[in-house]
This record gives sequence, C-alpha cells and structure tokens, in this order.
Amino acid sequence: MFLDLGNLPPDVWGRSQVKKRILIGPDSRGEMLITDSITTCLSPPVYDLVCKVGFEAKESHDINSIVSQYGEVCWKTIAKYMCYADSEGQNVDYLKSVSLLGPVCEAVHTHICSLSKAQFDVQYALWFQWTNFSELFPEIFVALKSSQPAAVPLSLMKLTSCLERALGNVFLLIGKECPFLLRDLLVSKELAEVFGQSVMNILRVFIGSPCGLNLRNILWHGFASPQEIPPKYCSMLVLLTAGLGQLLKIYLQRTNFKFIHRPFLTFTQLKELIIFPDINDEVLSVVEELIKKSTFVLKIMIPFWEAVIMKFRSHRYADCIILLLTQLETGLRKVFTTVNKCPKRFLTAESTAFYTTFDEILAKQLSDDEINHLPLFLGEPAMEFLWDFLNHQEGPRVRDRLSHGEINVNDFPKEVTNQLLAFSIVLLLRFVEEDVLSVSKENASIKILIDCANCYCSQFHPVSQLKKKILYCEESITIWPQLPLVPVEQIQEATRLGSNSEANDCYHLIMKISSELQHYVPQVDCNLSNLLDNPPTAKWSLLLHELCSKRIRTLYCPRSVLEVLVILQKISAHCHLVSDQIIATTEIRFKQWTQKTLRSRQRQNYLRMLNSIKLLSPVLQLLLLLITLELVNIHIVNEKNACEYQQYLKFLKSVLQYTENLVTYSNQEKNKWDESINITHLVLVKIWAFTDKKQMLMHLAKKSPNKIIL
Repeated sequence: MFLDLGNLPPDVWGRSQVKKRILIGPDSRGEMLITDSITTCLSPPVYDLVCKVGFEAKESHDINSIVSQYGEVCWKTIAKYMCYADSEGQNVDYLKSVSLLGPVCEAVHTHICSLSKAQFDVQYALWFQWTNFSELFPEIFVALKSSQPAAVPLSLMKLTSCLERALGNVFLLIGKECPFLLRDLLVSKELAEVFGQSVMNILRVFIGSPCGLNLRNILWHGFASPQEIPPKYCSMLVLLTAGLGQLLKIYLQRTNFKFIHRPFLTFTQLKELIIFPDINDEVLSVVEELIKKSTFVLKIMIPFWEAVIMKFRSHRYADCIILLLTQLETGLRKVFTTVNKCPKRFLTAESTAFYTTFDEILAKQLSDDEINHLPLFLGEPAMEFLWDFLNHQEGPRVRDRLSHGEINVNDFPKEVTNQLLAFSIVLLLRFVEEDVLSVSKENASIKILIDCANCYCSQFHPVSQLKKKILYCEESITIWPQLPLVPVEQIQEATRLGSNSEANDCYHLIMKISSELQHYVPQVDCNLSNLLDNPPTAKWSLLLHELCSKRIRTLYCPRSVLEVLVILQKISAHCHLVSDQIIATTEIRFKQWTQKTLRSRQRQNYLRMLNSIKLLSPVLQLLLLLITLELVNIHIVNEKNACEYQQYLKFLKSVLQYTENLVTYSNQEKNKWDESINITHLVLVKIWAFTDKKQMLMHLAKKSPNKIIL
C-alpha cells in the first residue's frame, strides 16, 4: 500500500511535526527511545572487537621481521598471527586473529609514524601506483600524525574505497564481471589466484567481513565515532596496500598480463542536480551553531560535522561529502529507529543480522513487512531528494560511487557537495528548539534553503526522466520548420511521385485519433487537429509542457508502473532519435542538392523523404501527446486486472516496435521512406483500435471530458 503523504501539513519541514513525532526520553508506553546520552553507536561485541581486542596482547614485534628497510612486506610473518577455527585453515577465527595481529599493527604504526615524509615516499610510493590513486597515501601519512579527530577515519574511508576499486581492477585480469560488494570481491577465487588465499584472509580481518573489524562498513555507514577507530589499523592497511602492490608486480611479471585501470565515472547531469543556491560563509556560520543545538546530531559525532564545515571552506568537496554522508545516515538512523520504535536497531548489528543502513531507512517497509514511518515523518520532498541522490539509477548515487571508489575524489564537483550540504542544513533545522528555528529563519539565505527544500521534486525517478525525454523530443521536432528545404518550383521530379493513398489514410487516422484524444486533455485552447499543421503549433508545445508540469507520485511505485514507464521512455527516446536523424539527413541532402552532387536515385529518395516528413511530423507529435497523457495517469495501471495489463503492455510494445523500425528506416544509410509510411499506417491502425476500446490509462482515469485525474 502506498503511503499517503497528501495529509502532511503544507510546511513539511515545520517544527510542529518535530514536536509531534520525535520523542526524546520515555514514550507514552514507558519505552526508552533514543536520547543524546549515546556514548557509542557500536554494539558491545563490535565495540570490544574494534576498540579492545586488538590491545589485549602486549607482545612487541621487531618491525624488520614485518617489513624490510626497502619497504618489502613479509606476508609470511603476518600470516603467522592468523588463527583458524579448523585444521584446514579454511575458516578464519576473527576474534583471535584480531587479538594476535594487534601488536603487529602497533609495530607497523610506530614504524610509519617514525618516518619522515621523504622516507615514507622512498620506501612505499612505488608500491601504491597500482591503486591509480598514489597521491592519497602522502595525505594519509600526514593524517596519521594529525591531531584532528576526523583525520584518520576520513583517511580510512578513502583508503578502503581506493583499495576496493584497485582490487576490482585486479579481479578483471582474470574474471569478467567484478562483484559489486567488497565482501564478495575479497572471497573471489580470482583474487586468491593473484595474491594467495592467506593474503586475502589477512585483508578480511580488517575489511570485507562482518565477523572481522569491518572497518569499511562501520565507517561508511556512520557507526564509528572519531575516537573509536585506532590509528594503528589505518597504518596497517597502508602497509598491506603496499604489499599487495609488490605481489601484483610479481604476478604480472610471471603472466605478462597488462594491468588496466578502469576509468573513473563522472557526473553527467550536474545542471539537474542544482536546486539549492550556493552556500556562503554566512550560512556556514549558522551551521556551526546548529550542529551544537540540533538533536539530529549526536554529540559524539560533532567532530565529524565540524570537519564537514572545515572541508567545505577549504574546497575539499569530496572529503566534505564523504563525512557528510556518514553523518546523514547516522542522523536518519536515529530518526528511523525513533519513529518506528525500534531503538535497538540504532547500534551496529552482529554478523548474523543486517545493519540499519540507507537501504532500509529509505524503504517503504521494515524487514518484518511493517510500514516504515520515516517517509511519512520526513515528507515527500525530503524523501524524493534522498532517493534522487542516493538510490535512483539515473541519479548521482553519490554514496555508492564514492564508497566503491568509482569517482575521482580529486576532481569532485562542488555542485554535488553544495546540494547535499544545503539539504542537510534544512534537516538540522527540523530538530532544534522553536526559538532557534525562528532566529534561523530570519536569515534570508537560510529561508531560501528551506523554501527550496519544501518545493523539491524528484529529478531522477523514471517519471521525471520520461518528462525530460518528452520535452527534449518536443524541442527537436520544433526545429523541423527551420530546416532548409528545396522550393517546390525547383523540384521537377515532384510530379512523378504522385499522390499516396496510404499517406492519405494515415492523415485520416491521425484526425480520428486526435479527435478522440481531444476529450482527455486539460481545458486549454488547443485543437488537436493542429497536429496536422506543419510546422507544429506553439499550442501543441505548450500543452506538452503543461502536462509535464503535473506532479505525479514517485515514491515506491509498484512494479507495473515501472514496467510501463520503461516502455514509454524507450518510445520517447526512439522518437527523439528519429527526429534528430531526419534533421541531420535533411541538412546534408539539401547541401548536396544545392551543390548538384546527388545522383538521380538519390534525388528521388530525397524527394520521398520530403514527402514523408510531412506525415512523420504529426505522427511524432501524436505519439508524444499519447505517451504524455498516459504518463499523467500512470498510476491507473494498477486498476487493470492481469489480463488487461498484459494486453496493455502488448499494445505499448507494438508502438515501441514501430519506433524502433522507424529509427532504422530513417537512418541515413537506409532511407526507406516508402516503408516508413507503410509501418506508420499499420501502427496508426493499432492505436485507433486500442483507443476505440477505451483501454488506455487516460480512458480509465476519467469519466467526464476535459479533466485529468492524477
């Protein structure tokens, strides 16, 4: 069942909801909800493993037995301190391994901290090159000696993402499809073949296994506070990364394989991301006070929030957003466990259970199929923003791409960080006292951020993507009247083409379908017979824009809705491609005509094209209007029974097949214009037949004319 968000107060970010929903202390049933007396977000077993077990053994180790003076890692020495639960050495005993490796990590940390930057570079710089991010390691070296609380956790997060990406590149030396999750990557036979199983077991003690230290997950998911991550584990991972580089070199020399780095991904839709204005120093000063007063922020996490502001001011936008993402997840987990009355889930789970992460926090239902109350509490604009930035496939998916090392952090765009920070500022304001909120709203810049947040609509949901595709196609079609065409009086061959009865039938069908659609458009001054006008009328464009401006629910769309959206997107994309191909071909052929470089057969084909595009213009306009009307009524598809739904899909797929064929026929290499008219006639017959049965979504959505039901 879809959560009805329509009953929320107009100001979904208003203080009234905070008072009503967020309870600090005992609730009406006497259950203790989450308070800000939290000293750790790690469950007792996880806390002990990370903060205590590795410090129990008091042995000292000679660093020369672990790493040579030339920086060569002795894996055999490290492997001696691994413990297994079976005699075959298959199942790692993580608790004992962490205990025995603790002193080894201490020796490594002391060693690295004793080096100068020049010595560190001489011994290890060469062995970091395989990561394709060798400049990260001098930064980590500085962080290990830093007094800033967030320095080491941030370094570890960047190191684990870098290491995951690099290990994925190694995997692809042998394997074909790299596992998405680090834990699956580390247990792959491909990496064991390159590095050896014992080496992979050592790595899994530190990252990738929920039974081990699991440093990557407890940091990236915002469970660990700045004080809880021992720096010695960061030093150890730095050394292990160098050691992996040494083993990889040996493997490449033995196999003569070429090691290739996958290119970094880039954000291609930055303009669509920009909703909030740039954050200025005045706003940052307000935020510095908010993090001390907002109950969204845990006191133990304040150093992370302070580092967020510092990194933004120093233009370290990747560092800023990495830290911000972890704290956004921590704060939302606090709200999630409060509104759903499950405070125990605020802590890290054990290896036998799932963590409460963004995936579950933003889901429609809890793991026990109960309704998740967080979406109702946050409101639709906030949920759409979070889904846009974190989940939707067409969106930036910033957390996934950063945590898996897919993005070049040295070239991270300010725009993305600015948007997430602006959203987080508004979120902080939801959890402050009334007087603090009132004072903050007096700041014009803060008020603008709140207004932007209240008005947010999804940019990357399939509904939003389809709207954009429709309008891009509309823009392309409106270019047709500007195309250079040969004057009729210059075309002597035109008389040979004669009339086309099939084209006339097409015009007749367009008129019939247009007349039917006329009853299902808003009350605007637009006669759909104008579809036959060439050039397209401005009123047709205005109608599409008006329909696409309608707000359509996007949260938690059923599978049937998403399936239909996929087909409609493909139809729209193919229509756009047809339009672009016709534009390109028309310009080329006109130039060749004026230069008299067309052969006789090419001239004939050019004339057929000119005749065909007179028909294709209204056809494409009709298809765009048809899919737009279906889009605004998309949720009505849930009212169809299974048989009706399959018939509807079959109809849409037949239209899709037509657009696919039209793409082929209108290609410059094909130029099958007579065939284009033939398949156009066939699809118009199908559209009219289905329309006549009143089985379109627009038909089911309304019973009276000139009214669209959303």
